[in-house]
Amino acid sequence: MNVDNEQTNLIQRLNSQCFCISLDQQALRLALAREAGEPDLFELLQERCPTVFAARPVFVSQAQMTRMSELIAAIESVIALPAYRDEIRAHAPAIATHSSGTLGVFMGYDFHVTEGDFGLIEINTNAGGALLNSLMARAQRTCCPEVAGLVPPPAQAESFESSIVAMFRQEWALAGRDRTLRSIAIVDEEPTKQYLYPEFILFKKLFEEHGIETVIADPADLELRSGTLWHGDLSIDLVYNRLTDFLLESKTNNHLLQAYVADATVLTPHPEAHALYADKRNLVLLSSEAHLLRLGVPEGTRRILLAGIPHTEQVHRDKADRLWSQRKGLFFKPAAGYGGRAAYRGDKLTRRVWEEILAGEYVAQALIAPGLRVLDDNEAPQVLKFDLRNYVYDGQVQWVAARLYQGQTTNFRTPGGGFAPVYPGPVDDPVL
Repeated sequence: MNVDNEQTNLIQRLNSQCFCISLDQQALRLALAREAGEPDLFELLQERCPTVFAARPVFVSQAQMTRMSELIAAIESVIALPAYRDEIRAHAPAIATHSSGTLGVFMGYDFHVTEGDFGLIEINTNAGGALLNSLMARAQRTCCPEVAGLVPPPAQAESFESSIVAMFRQEWALAGRDRTLRSIAIVDEEPTKQYLYPEFILFKKLFEEHGIETVIADPADLELRSGTLWHGDLSIDLVYNRLTDFLLESKTNNHLLQAYVADATVLTPHPEAHALYADKRNLVLLSSEAHLLRLGVPEGTRRILLAGIPHTEQVHRDKADRLWSQRKGLFFKPAAGYGGRAAYRGDKLTRRVWEEILAGEYVAQALIAPGLRVLDDNEAPQVLKFDLRNYVYDGQVQWVAARLYQGQTTNFRTPGGGFAPVYPGPVDDPVL
């Protein structure tokens, strides 16, 4: 057996038979109390999002981790091309052509990865969960010394959090501001009702520990006055945008929209980033050799892209018969969708839903099977699917997390599912 096969078999065994690492609820409670300074935050998490943390970690080979990084670098190199940007902007809404010079925080590259298959599923511009994953990394429990070395030291999570603060300061600098970043508004619609509201509290605490005054706000609570964005008596330097109204089209976002266009505040991530990265129609371009050749993408980069991005095409009625006949090997997603909303596996489609897809703006993506993680060694074990989320800034991978789930897409509603740590191999074969 060659080394690659040995590593493949080991990763598969770990995901199907290793139950030596689990989430330590008491350690999580202590970490929340220490990091957020709010002992009640653990209870809020249990009430609001009880299935946000998975029971077990996920194992991935170092080769696949490297492959994700290489594909991300290849995509970033294409997005940096003037020809690519010109093509996207030619069809993008006007607001998405406004540039503030910033890159956009927390780009999320989501993959399906097994030891036998690999594919980028989508890119998101306001990927949530980063601080929750950092917190979870501090609360893993091992029950035997053979796997204890897999759990990273607390310093790794601390380094990630430092890089988060540096990232926001870098956005401030890229926007041309020459003074110190003094205030941040974490903005979402009715933030206290959001599923990940506990993470907003963690972000507020992190920013304030680094001397940045922070509020958690609904966009309706923001006001543009005299060329400055305000939240009450606090002038807002930077808005950490958690809205899913990516183009700021809602009336409640009007002051935020005006402030962004007037450069009265720094908004990150922003509509331009969404157009360049997250519109699902971009995957059509990135998975087409003809498009990549037209853009002047080098051969080596094309090979990486075409091997790692499942073939994607726009859905049109003139393709309806062919796509319907091929549907079992396809996944259908709305071009501007997020979070798996209105996304469908082809083998689950009804004729009624198919008509809705044909009437909407959808893409069809070649189906890549998700990884599988066995959670226990019961007679009828619980087996969950998983995808891998790479948190990326300025082309660099900051953190990799898994999301465990049942159903067609990630949902954070599955008992035993949710965010999970990712431990890369190769590792020494533990006693399972």
